[in-house]
This record gives sequence, C-alpha cells and structure tokens, in this order.
Amino acid sequence: MDRNLPINLGRVTEAAALACAKYFGKGDKEAADQAAVDAMRRMFDTLNIDGVVVIGEGEMDEAPMLYIGERIGKGDDDSLKVDIAVDPVDGTTSVANGLPNAISVVAVAPRGCLLHAPDTYMMKIAVGPRAKGAIDIHKSVSENILNVAKALNKAVDEITVEILNRPRHDEIIKEIRELGARIKLVSDGDILSAISTCFDYTAVDIAMGIGGAPEGVITAVALKCMGGDFQGKLMPPNEEHRARCIEMGADIDKVYHIDDLAKGEQMCFAATGVSYGELLHGVKYFKNNMAKTHTLVLRAETGTIRFIESIHQLDKKPDYAK
Repeated sequence: MDRNLPINLGRVTEAAALACAKYFGKGDKEAADQAAVDAMRRMFDTLNIDGVVVIGEGEMDEAPMLYIGERIGKGDDDSLKVDIAVDPVDGTTSVANGLPNAISVVAVAPRGCLLHAPDTYMMKIAVGPRAKGAIDIHKSVSENILNVAKALNKAVDEITVEILNRPRHDEIIKEIRELGARIKLVSDGDILSAISTCFDYTAVDIAMGIGGAPEGVITAVALKCMGGDFQGKLMPPNEEHRARCIEMGADIDKVYHIDDLAKGEQMCFAATGVSYGELLHGVKYFKNNMAKTHTLVLRAETGTIRFIESIHQLDKKPDYAK
C-alpha cells in the first residue's frame, strides 16, 4: 500500500474536523455531522484511489454522502483498490453539547479486507499491546480484568476500565466496582476509548461494553496498526436488526477477533480531534482565520504511530475547510 496514503488520510480527517468543529456546543448534531461528511467527501475526491465505502453513513437511500457501497476517490481502474471505513464524527452528541472526545475517523485496507459489519450493536473488549492475548469475551468482566491486571503487572485497584455511560452497562459497572477496579465513564466515542488503551498517558487499560458494530471494525484497524487486541460479538437488539445481520452474512453467534474484522497488515488509520480530549486535542480557532488540528496517523505494515499538529490558514484552503 502507498506509504503516503496514511498522511493523506490525515488530511481527510483534518478537513472533516475543521468543518464540524464550528458547530461545537451549538446543539445541532445533524448539522455538525453533515458538515463533516461534506468536507470528508470532497477531500476524498482529491485522492488517487479506487475506494469503496464499506462502513459509512448509512445506505444509499439514507445518506447523501459516503453511503455504504459508494465509490470514492479520483482513481481509475489501475489505481489502488481499497475498502474504506469512515465515521466523519464519532461523537456528534459531544460536539453538539460541547463535550470532550469527539473525533473524525477513517480506516483503509485493501479490497475485501474489512468486515462489512451490519449497523447493529456489538459487545466489545479492547486492550493495548502489553495485554494482547489476555482477553476473552466469553469470560466474565471480572476474569478479564484480573487477566489484564496480571499481564500488565498491576494491582486490580490500579486497573482503569473505560466504558460508555449507558443504562445498558449498569450490571457491568456494578461488577467492576465490586471487583475494585477503577472506572472511567465517557458520554460518547468508544473508538477513542479502545485506542486509548495503547497509550500509557491516558491511564486506560481496558475498554469494554456494547457499542456500534461498524465502529468495531474501525477500532480493529487502529488496534491492528498498534499491536493491540480486540474481540467483538454482534448483539442485535430486535428481530429487524437480526434479519439485517443475516442478510449481510454476519454470524450472530461468532466471536469476531481482530483478524476477522481487519485482515492482513496492509492497512492504515487516521483520526483528528474535533473536541478536546486526553489523547487528541480538539480543533482550536485563532485570529486571522487560522486553526490548529491534532491528528493520529497509523500504518500497520510498519507499526508507525504519528501525531501531527497542523496550523491551517483557512483562507488559503479549498472550500472543504471553510
């Protein structure tokens, strides 16, 4: 895969973040998401790739841009053929309400290497490289925490579990507290929670809970690039979702390991902070029509992890950044 593609993907997520961050705290998550989608779509059209969206903003009749199955990029039949997973804003509610940890995300792999995940729920568990092999989604929450603590050479009361603050997680939270581990509750964005397990300064050791299955595929790419570990199991909440899983050929009873979701090593990932967070800073606007972004770029083949801080002169940008 082209070694310059990860950097170009960073430009895609920067464009989306710059566009939607202007809606920070304004209470309109739909407008924020649409701004990110439009900016991301236009930036993709500058890349010399033959891309197909496999994780996107819905079906063709549900979203005007970046729908599942859409061909993007300016490449031709001889260009690099890739599958693309996008989440223009992971955390639209956070953007609308002025809360932290919203990001813009893209993952890319060769054609056929990303699972076409149905838009339903997935039970997930993720850890960083030092705890790889220590998780098993079939085991209890307590067993997984104890095994990760052993792998990390930490006491249980030093382990931090990050989880979405949702009523569906009440029993998991209760079990974690009874065991004595620490909990970090977040309002949105379980992709970022999983990525955080790979960086010591975030103090996140495990991310777990029920979130979106499409986000699980994007998460798997990021963790694959950094040597982390991930397992997921589809959790359709009703018969409509169950039928959708069957229609797409997904196995409801299967535990999806990281290699099931993201095959091979020829893949890359980029994420840009939209709102402020521990791992990625949000977009900051300055005087004279300037802005600053903070982007994480990953490449599985080399294991390279890049953090890029960029200063943008917005009046010199194409219309995607205005």
